[in-house]
Amino acid sequence: MAQYSRVSGSVGLITLQNPPVNALSAAVRQGIVDTVKRALGDPEVKAVVIRGQNGVFCGGADIKEFGTNMSGPHLVPMIHAIEAANKPVVAAIEGIALGGGLELALGCHYRVAHSKARLGLPEVTLGLLPAAGGTQRLPRLIGVPAALDLITKGRHITAAEALQLGVVDQVTGHGTVDAAVKFALSVAGKPLDARRISTYPCPRTSDLDALFEGVMQKVRQSARGAIAPIACVQAVRAAATLPYLQGMEREKELMATLFTSGQARALQYGFFAQRAVGRWSTPSGARWDTSKPRPVHIAAVIGLGTMGRGIAVALAQAGLSVVAVETQEKQLMEAKQAVSGMLERGAKRRGVAPALDKVSYSHDIKAVADADLVIEAVFEDMALKRTVFRQLSAVCKPGTVLCTNTSGLDVEHLASQTRNPQLVVGMHFFAPAHVMKLLEVVYGPQSSPQAVVTAMQLGKKMGKVSVAVGNCRGFVGNRMLKPYLEQAFFLLEEGATPELVDRALEEFGFPMGVFKMSDLSGLDVGWRVRKADGLAEPVGASGQPARIRQGQRYSPLGDLLCEQGRFGQKTGRGWYQYDKSGGQVASSDPWLHSFLEGYRAMHGLVARRIDLQEVLERCLYALINEGFRVLEDGIVAGPEDIDIIYVFGYGWPRHRGGPMFYASMVGLERVLERLEQHHKAHPDVPHLQPCSLLRRLVSSGSPPVHRWREVLKKLNSQL
Repeated sequence: MAQYSRVSGSVGLITLQNPPVNALSAAVRQGIVDTVKRALGDPEVKAVVIRGQNGVFCGGADIKEFGTNMSGPHLVPMIHAIEAANKPVVAAIEGIALGGGLELALGCHYRVAHSKARLGLPEVTLGLLPAAGGTQRLPRLIGVPAALDLITKGRHITAAEALQLGVVDQVTGHGTVDAAVKFALSVAGKPLDARRISTYPCPRTSDLDALFEGVMQKVRQSARGAIAPIACVQAVRAAATLPYLQGMEREKELMATLFTSGQARALQYGFFAQRAVGRWSTPSGARWDTSKPRPVHIAAVIGLGTMGRGIAVALAQAGLSVVAVETQEKQLMEAKQAVSGMLERGAKRRGVAPALDKVSYSHDIKAVADADLVIEAVFEDMALKRTVFRQLSAVCKPGTVLCTNTSGLDVEHLASQTRNPQLVVGMHFFAPAHVMKLLEVVYGPQSSPQAVVTAMQLGKKMGKVSVAVGNCRGFVGNRMLKPYLEQAFFLLEEGATPELVDRALEEFGFPMGVFKMSDLSGLDVGWRVRKADGLAEPVGASGQPARIRQGQRYSPLGDLLCEQGRFGQKTGRGWYQYDKSGGQVASSDPWLHSFLEGYRAMHGLVARRIDLQEVLERCLYALINEGFRVLEDGIVAGPEDIDIIYVFGYGWPRHRGGPMFYASMVGLERVLERLEQHHKAHPDVPHLQPCSLLRRLVSSGSPPVHRWREVLKKLNSQL
C-alpha cells in the first residue's frame, strides 16, 4: 500500500507501507501508481516526495512473489511514469534503498538520503539482474566502470559514497523527509528535462571494448560458473552501446533467461534457507522465539593460537569486553601483537576506531572469573580440553556459559567435566574466525535452551550465520567432509591425479579443489586426527602399508606424504610443489606422480581412466549421502541447515544452493542410482551405500527439498 498526504501546502507526500522493508508487492506498486496519479492531477501540488514507512525507504521487489503469477502494475512502466512526470519527484531515502527500491529512486528526478542509509543493486546475489532499468540508468548516471562494480558485485554503498558517485543529490544527518520536502519546494517549477536519467547519454569511456573485455574476464574468474554476473556485464554493455529503449529490451531478455534458471532458484532458496536456520529449534525444546538468552557483557577466550586470536577479534569488534588467556608467555606476547594488528586493520577498512581497549590479556586462567561466557580454543586434544573445562568449572562464576571451539570432539564428554553440564555448548568457528561467517552451535543432550540461545545470539551479534546442530563426531560440516576426502584419496589410488580431481571440483564452482585446500590447511592436521583415531599406523613389517583399517577400505596416501615431511604450503611440498616454504602458487609435482605410480605398483593397482563426471559423483554424492544420514540421525532440523553450513563454511558454490538442494536438482533417483552403481563397484566403502532416508524419499516420489521435513517428521513419529 501507499498513503498519500499533502505537506507544506504544495508537496504531495507518498508513503510506502509494507513492513518491515516496504517491499514492492503488487499492493505497494498499485498504491504508488494511484498516489502518483493523484499528486500529478492535483493543481495545488507543485512537487512530490516519495518516502518509506518506519524509516525505511524500500528493500526492493517482494521475493515471495517470485515463481507466482505476478499481479498488479509492472515496475518498469510505473517508474517510467514517475520519470515522465511534469512535477519534480524527490526520493527521501532512509534506511535502505536496495534493488527495485533504488531503481524506483533512480526513476525520481532527485534523491535525498540520510547519512546512515545504504543503497545498492544486490539482484546478482539472487541469480538475477536489476531489471527495472537499473542496468540502463545507473551507468548513464555514474559512468560504466562504477556501475559495473556495483551491479556485478551486488555491493551496498553508504550515503557518503552514493553522494561521491553522484547517485544521490544531497545527504542529511537529520530529518530526511523534511529535507526532501524543502528540496522539492526549491526545485518546484524548474525544467525537468535534464533530470530524466533515461535521456542521458552514457559517459564516454576510452576503449570501451577493452574495458568490457577486462571486466568480463575478471567476472568469469570470480563467478566460478555463476551466470548472473556475466548477464549483468552484458546488460551494462547494452547501456553503453545502445539507445535507452533498446537497452531496456536487452535487459528484459537477459532477465527472462535468468529468472527461470536453476541458478536463480538455488540462490533464492539460499536466501530463504539463511532465514530458516535463524528460526531454529532443538529436540530438548529450545526455540529461537521462546528461549531467553543470558546477558553477555564480558566474554573470555582460552588459548590464543590462530583460532583463539580470530575469536577474540570477532568478539571485540562486536562490542564485548574480552579477556584473552594464553598460559605460554611467548605465545601471549605474539597473540597480543597479532590481535591488535587485526583490530587496527579491520577498523581501518570499516572507517571506525579500533577496539583495542576492549581486549585484556592474561596468562592466568583465573582472569576469566567474571566472564559471562567463555570460549575454549586450545589445541584439538581431548585430554587438554578436559583439563581446561575442569579448571573453568572451578574458577567461573555460577551461570557462566562454557563453550568449546572443538571442530569435532564430543561436547557432551567435555560438559561432564563441569559442575553445570547444562551450560556447556560448542561454538565451532571457521578459520579465520573474524572473517568466516559460519558458526556451528553444538548442543548436547544436557545443554539447556538458555545456553543454546545465548550462543546463537552471540553469534548473531558477531555477524555470524549461526546454525544449531546436534552433538556427533565432526558435527555436520566435518562429518560430511570425511567421505568427500576419502573418495578423493581413493580416486588417486585408482588412476586420477590431484590436478584432475581439483579441476573437476573447481569447474563445479568450489574456490579450491580438495588437494589444494589440503595443502593450504596443512596435511599434518588430518594426519594428527587419523593417528588419534588409530588409523594412521606405521608401515607394517612387510613394508606395505595396509589399505584396510577397522574393517573397511582406507587410503594411507596422506599419511605417507606426511612421513616424508610433505605438509603442504608450509613446507613447500604436499600434493603440489611450491617455489618455497609458505608459497601459495601450486604447480604439478613430478615426484608426486612418480610416487603414485610406485604406490599403485606396490599394491597391484592398475591405473584406469577417470573422467571429471566420476570425480564429481564419487566426491559429491558421498558427501550428500552422509548429509542424508545427518538428517536421519536428527543432528539438524532440516536440509537448509546443511546447505547453509556448506555454503558459508566449506566453499560450496552459492549458485548451486548447497549439497542437499543440489541433490534435489540433480534428481534423488539419479543420486540413488549412481550411489548404488559406485557402491557395487566398491563394496568395501560403506559411505557409498545409499542412506535409507534417501531411499525413503525416492519411494515417496522424490519430494522437493522444502518438503523433506515432512518425511523426517513421519519417520521420527514411527520411530
